[in-house]
Amino acid sequence: MIRQAVTEDVSEIRDCAVKAYRRYVSLIGQKPAPMIADFAKQIADGSVYVAADGDGILQGFIVFYPENGSIFLENVAVMPHAAGHGIGKSLIFFCEDQARQLGFNAVTLYTNEKMIENILIYLKLGYVETGRRTEHGFKRIFFEKSLL
Repeated sequence: MIRQAVTEDVSEIRDCAVKAYRRYVSLIGQKPAPMIADFAKQIADGSVYVAADGDGILQGFIVFYPENGSIFLENVAVMPHAAGHGIGKSLIFFCEDQARQLGFNAVTLYTNEKMIENILIYLKLGYVETGRRTEHGFKRIFFEKSLL
């Protein structure tokens, strides 16, 4: 089940981000941006959705919003114990469906160049690399997927 996040989800979302991204800290040399995001503000803005199991326990989350004429997928994370069960893909497909319903023709995102598994997933899901650059000390690869 995917639902919009509420204020009460903040601590679980933060815990999920920490657990999902902590393995990258040593590779990147600093905490990845999702580990320090302001989830309370993003929830208040209506940009966060959570995937929960049948008991309502958070398995993952996604953050996305309109930006520059497309939907920007800022963050998707899955609890390590739930990884490999299609939750991340379901959240990405949910984002794409929401983008279509809102009349957007593309989803854009970036990931760190050290997050090889994520890069491969995005390519497999039809995202195309649109550029590379360093921002805020992070070496990022930018992607876009046309929804037409």
